[in-house]
Amino acid sequence: MSSTPVTPAASASLKAYGFLATAGLLWAGNTVAGKMAVGHIDPVTLSTLRWLSAFCLIAAFSIKPLSRDWPKIRSHWPLLLGYGAAGFGLFNIVLYSALSLTSATNVVIEHAAMPAVIFALNYAIFRARANLAQIAGFSLTLFGVLVTASHGDLMSLIHLNLNRGDALMGLCVLLYAGYTIALRFKPDIHWQSLMAVSALGAVLACFPALALQGMAGKIIWPDATGWAIVAYTALLPALVAQVAYVWGVELIGANRAGLFINLIPIFGVGLSVLILREPLHGFHFVALALVCAGIALAELGRPKSTA
Repeated sequence: MSSTPVTPAASASLKAYGFLATAGLLWAGNTVAGKMAVGHIDPVTLSTLRWLSAFCLIAAFSIKPLSRDWPKIRSHWPLLLGYGAAGFGLFNIVLYSALSLTSATNVVIEHAAMPAVIFALNYAIFRARANLAQIAGFSLTLFGVLVTASHGDLMSLIHLNLNRGDALMGLCVLLYAGYTIALRFKPDIHWQSLMAVSALGAVLACFPALALQGMAGKIIWPDATGWAIVAYTALLPALVAQVAYVWGVELIGANRAGLFINLIPIFGVGLSVLILREPLHGFHFVALALVCAGIALAELGRPKSTA
């Protein structure tokens, strides 16, 4: 009995699903780690040490690709450093700050706004279109975000009854959405070179924030728990997840890859309940159902001509 051959487009999609699922799981863990860091290390110091460690680690193993790619790196250094400054360094400072003000469960579900923002920016800048099924899917995920941000009371949004942590997550969404669509301009260089230069950009963005934190006397130097969190975030969310996400974007494009950020709420709520013992409310189940329905509808209804 013959089996149906797997087309190159289907094979690329399956590989992308694996990469993006891995990134989602590790980023969900990053959110939980950020919540656990409260009281053990401050957000700015955590982000700085995370990216400094990640840069030293990736640079040590990237001498050959960096040497080979140096002409392209020199020609595109503002873009490559910008990837790291906005998508890595500033994003994580704001994310960890949000986690000090709101729950990890809220934060991971609010990540679901990213696909809608990515789609909107792609359309506004590049006129990249989606079909009705994808738009409906984006709308469902956005509605799930609103349910979470309003704690199940949508009428509270009329009065802007949102805490500062939820507002900071809005800035996080904009930063990473911008980073995602800008990946289309990245030069053709080895992934190690991309990560090394981007990690350097993150470090350069974190240092001024760390200096301001020190001047304000708000630095919390890490204790044993803080150092363990730095080690985890530097190796897995900072390096492995970022590389997996870039590969996913390369295989299926920013719109489709961005939608898989909605896996962060699915993984993150489970991790928050298991590790942080955060409570689950009825509106969380409603929001998660909307997020799952949105990602399924958008992916199944995508234009068949796309990879």
